[in-house]
Amino acid sequence: MGAADVIYYTFHLLELRSIVQCNVSQLRRKIWHHPVHEREKDKESVSLKVCFDLLDQTSRSFSAVIQELHPELLIPVALFYLILRGLDTIEDDMTIPIEKKDPLLRDFHTIIEKEGWSFNGNGPDEKDRELLVQFHYVTEEYRKIKPVYRQIINEITRKMGAGMADYCKKAAEGKVGVETVEEYDEYCYYVAGLVGNGLTQLFVESELANPALNERPQLQKSMGLFLQKTNIIRDIREDWNDKRRFWPREIWSKYVDNFEDLFNPANQEAALNCSSEMVLNSLNHADECLFYLAGLKEQSVFNFAAIPQSMAIATLALVFRNPDIFKKNVKMTKGTACQTMLDSTQNLSKVCQVFRKFVQQIRKKNTAKDPNFLQISIACGKVEQFIETIFPSQNPESVVRQKPPETEAEKKERLEARWDISNIHVDIGVAWFVGARFDLAFTEVREGNWRSLGKDHARKMAQKYDRGEL
Repeated sequence: MGAADVIYYTFHLLELRSIVQCNVSQLRRKIWHHPVHEREKDKESVSLKVCFDLLDQTSRSFSAVIQELHPELLIPVALFYLILRGLDTIEDDMTIPIEKKDPLLRDFHTIIEKEGWSFNGNGPDEKDRELLVQFHYVTEEYRKIKPVYRQIINEITRKMGAGMADYCKKAAEGKVGVETVEEYDEYCYYVAGLVGNGLTQLFVESELANPALNERPQLQKSMGLFLQKTNIIRDIREDWNDKRRFWPREIWSKYVDNFEDLFNPANQEAALNCSSEMVLNSLNHADECLFYLAGLKEQSVFNFAAIPQSMAIATLALVFRNPDIFKKNVKMTKGTACQTMLDSTQNLSKVCQVFRKFVQQIRKKNTAKDPNFLQISIACGKVEQFIETIFPSQNPESVVRQKPPETEAEKKERLEARWDISNIHVDIGVAWFVGARFDLAFTEVREGNWRSLGKDHARKMAQKYDRGEL
C-alpha cells in the first residue's frame, strides 16, 4: 500500500474495514464472513483439485464465490465456468489462424466429451493458456456429473461456440468491430447472455431457484448483457490497443467521424457524451437483473448471481462520464469492491440499496450538457422506481408514527432547554477551573451520601478530606 493509499483510507475507514473483512475471509478465518457452504477438499479426486486450482488461476473473484455454492451445484458450475473460459481463450487468442480457430470453436461442445483432450496451440502470452494445456482434467470431471447438467452445459457451449466462430469469421474477412446496436446485443448475448441462460437452467434443475425463471428468457438475457456491456465500456482502451472494437458504430458515429477520434483529448466532450449513451444502453438492463435475483431461493446461489451484478452497477457509476476510460483501464478502489461484495451477500433488499446508491451517483454526475441527459435521468428513475415498488422507503405504519410538525412554543421551549444545558456545562467548567473537587463529590455519591446535603454534612466532608494543605 503506497502513501496515496494510506491517505485515501485514512478518510475512508469503512472501505478499509471492508478490505480487512475480505482478506480475513480469504484466509478462512471466519470473523465477519461465514461462507454458506464450503468445499470438502479431503473427499476430492486429484483431477477435481486440479480443476479448482485452474479456477483460482483464471479468476480469483469468481472462484471464491463458486467455491461457496451449494454442494449440488458446486462442481457443475465450476466446470461450466472452466469450459466456457477455455472456449473464450481460443476465441481471444489472435495468434490462432481462423482456419484452425473456426472448427475448434464450432466443435468445442463435442471436444469436451472426449477423454484426454488438451490444447497447447495458444500463443505464449495468452494468460489462460495453462487451462487448455491441462484441459483433460476438466473433461475427466465433466463426464462424472449428472447427465442433465452435462446436457445443459453442452448445449450452451455449442451455441456460444457457433456465435463466437461467426464473429471471428467476420473479423477475419476484414469486418472490424460491431456495426449496429442489434449486432452489439447479439454479440453480447452469445458471449454472456447464453451464460445466464445456462446458469438459470442449472439453478432450476437443482431446485434452488424459482422454476418461473425458465419462462422469462429476457431476464436471463439481461443478467448476462448487463455484465458484458459494462465490461465493454470499461475496457475500451485495452480493446483498442488490441485492435478490437466492440462499441457499435451506430452509437459512436453520432459523436465522432472515426472511432480512434474518441481517444483524442481534443474530442473529450464528444467522447464523454458517446460513453454516456453506452452507459445508458447498459443501464436499461438493471431493473430486470434485480427482478431476476428475486427468483433465487438459496443463499449461496443468490450470492453467486448478485455479486457480479452489484459490481457491474458500481463499475457503471465509475465509468460514467469518466475521461480516464479513454486513457487506461479504470478500476474501482479495493475498498469499494470489498464493501460492494460484502453488501451483496445478504439479501435482495441490501442489493437494491447497492443499486440505488450507485444509480444516484450516476444521476449526480449526469449533466444537462449531455444530449443523453434526459434519457439517463429516466433510466435512473426507472431503476429507483422498481426498487421503491418492492421495498418502499416509507411504509404506512411509519407514516402513522410520524411526529406532527413542531409548534413555535415547542421550538422555543426546546431552545431554552438547550441553552440551560449549555449554561450548566459552562458553570461546571468554571468551577473545575477555579479548583472545585468533583472527585470528592463522586466519592460521596458512591458511598451513598448523595441525599445528605445540609451544612453539617458539608462540614464533615471538609474535616474528612482535610490534608493540611492550607
